[in-house]
Amino acid sequence: MNKLTHLTGRLGLATILAAGTGGAALADEATLSAGDTAWMLTSTALVLMMTIPGLALFYGGMVRKKNVLSTVMQSFATACLMTVLWMVIGYSLAFSDGGDLNAFVGGFDNLFLGAIGKDSLSGTIPESVFMTFQMTFAIITPALITGAFADRMKFSAMLWFLGLWMVIVYAPICHWVWGGGFLGDEGVLDFAGGTVVHINAGVAGLMAALVLGRRNGYGSENMAPHNLVLSVIGASMLWVGWFGFNAGSAVAADGAAGMAMAVTQIATAAAALSWMFAEWLLRKKASVLGIVSGAVGGLVAITPASGFVNPMGALFIGIASGLACYWGAVWLKPKLGYDDSLDVFGVHGIGGIVGAVLTGVFAVEAIGGTAGLIEGNAAQVWIQIEGIVATMVYCAVVSFVLLKIIDVVIGLRVDQETEIGGLDINLHGEVVQ
Repeated sequence: MNKLTHLTGRLGLATILAAGTGGAALADEATLSAGDTAWMLTSTALVLMMTIPGLALFYGGMVRKKNVLSTVMQSFATACLMTVLWMVIGYSLAFSDGGDLNAFVGGFDNLFLGAIGKDSLSGTIPESVFMTFQMTFAIITPALITGAFADRMKFSAMLWFLGLWMVIVYAPICHWVWGGGFLGDEGVLDFAGGTVVHINAGVAGLMAALVLGRRNGYGSENMAPHNLVLSVIGASMLWVGWFGFNAGSAVAADGAAGMAMAVTQIATAAAALSWMFAEWLLRKKASVLGIVSGAVGGLVAITPASGFVNPMGALFIGIASGLACYWGAVWLKPKLGYDDSLDVFGVHGIGGIVGAVLTGVFAVEAIGGTAGLIEGNAAQVWIQIEGIVATMVYCAVVSFVLLKIIDVVIGLRVDQETEIGGLDINLHGEVVQ
């Protein structure tokens, strides 16, 4: 296992940029830091909390009562499945040397985590901790996709699709950006997952919504959330957990982590307010669903930028993302007519795109080692766009093919009777009283 690969992965971004040509020596001389390790153990737990119970509650509250158990089951089962797949092959494909194919995917040197021992290091933390931290990202990314096909996909089809998707789509794109692949080499800035997590999940969700088609009764039946209290609790857990997501991506207990935490808080609050005020102005009421959706949009948008921008940049990113995600969920989706049940593309796809582009605008060299447009480096915006396009094209094509194959082999969608009666009782034999 190439330890330098890990260091150039996340805030290997910051570590190696600071170290310059001394990166190889830094990797060789790294020693365990108890402080860094403690912070990364905490961050790993925070990011896992984002999926279970955070995302499970956030999504569970937004569906109709007859599908709440199936929705939370999807998040929980995804966490279990991705844990095993990441251990078996995902981590190796993302963070090992792929030889001649290293620009595109890692290799098989660490199948079943066979190369990780108790004393193996990744920078200043145990490699086991780094691996588990990355595992939580591999868990939440496919879990996010489930919101796009809520109410209508077979449970078996979901497991096949998300499992294959993580191995064939997520792990290679993770390698492209953080594992020594071509996007990282080209200088794409993605501190904690704007392309790898959010654009990736958003595009896959859009493909799933298009292939599956609209829910039965879409446009004619009331499909309002059954329990927004659950969604508020879930969104709050996502917000708190996101500090592990972004500040944890520093892979150290240092100033970079502190700044990432600060800008995450600022952008999230600004996005929640901008969505709320836009809705208030245009629809005459500020909704609970709107403000929590805006907050999630802000969390998404600041994710790629969190290690590269200052508080002022975070404020503008937050305002822009709240407005853009509102537009994506409220105008774009009805205009194009697709049924993205819980606005995965509208929030994660659009928010991720906005955040990735604006990272290239507001990046501050003194913070992340790379200047953005405002500091005179206009080329960084184009580099960010290249990363966005590469991620979207690969994810869209492969996701579409996977969905079509699974549909032919076992079928993607439940039958009409099951969908009308609800997935809870028909797929899981349980209901919420």
